[in-house]
Amino acid sequence: MSDVMLQLKGVSSGYGAIEALRGIDMSVTRGEIVTLIGANGAGKSTTLRNITGLVPATAGEIVFEGKRLNGMPAHEIVKLGISMVPEGRQIFANLSVAENLDMGAYLQKDKAEIARQLERVYTLFPRLAERRKQLGGTLSGGEQQMLAIGRAMMARPRLLLLDEPSLGLAPILVKTILSAMDEINREGTTILLVEQNANAALKHSHRGYVLETGSIVMEGRSSDLAADPRVKEAYLGEK
Repeated sequence: MSDVMLQLKGVSSGYGAIEALRGIDMSVTRGEIVTLIGANGAGKSTTLRNITGLVPATAGEIVFEGKRLNGMPAHEIVKLGISMVPEGRQIFANLSVAENLDMGAYLQKDKAEIARQLERVYTLFPRLAERRKQLGGTLSGGEQQMLAIGRAMMARPRLLLLDEPSLGLAPILVKTILSAMDEINREGTTILLVEQNANAALKHSHRGYVLETGSIVMEGRSSDLAADPRVKEAYLGEK
């Protein structure tokens, strides 16, 4: 089996007359953390929505572990082993932490495996274990982000998509969230990360792509991108 887990070939997409992606090519290899960086409106979130079937690609092909995802309903894509943590977290505010996590396991049938996965989430985020009976809407922003990641992990994904996990969080919590992401990856989950904080994204990933107005303008190892003068000036605030 090829080590390339996810491949986008010439993918274009848009919203009505607005073209958000223009023929992008990218790949994610098994075991990697790959990051997409770029300004607001560059097409980063649209890329994730195309992969998960929430927004259809208008051209090109999206292939996951040899299966073409184009036209497949979102819940079928989850069944294949792809979970997304959406921008803005989107937890169920009126459900408890435990109930939110249970919702993430809705496709799982093996109760012993669900229990194992729940234990894994609580080990990763002890604060969720402490607040398991608390309503999601009463959690802090950082705790809600932990819950959103934990909920996605309950589906036992092989590929986890993270959309702006550090958005609106204090620096100390950003560190916690990104450390948890590293741990999830070490345990065997491949990750595609969309992150406005380019500095953090490049530090916590193996490879990266730079998106500008719907096109990939640079790609390479994250360390090489972080050292590139153009990336430094445009995204890292360095001259």
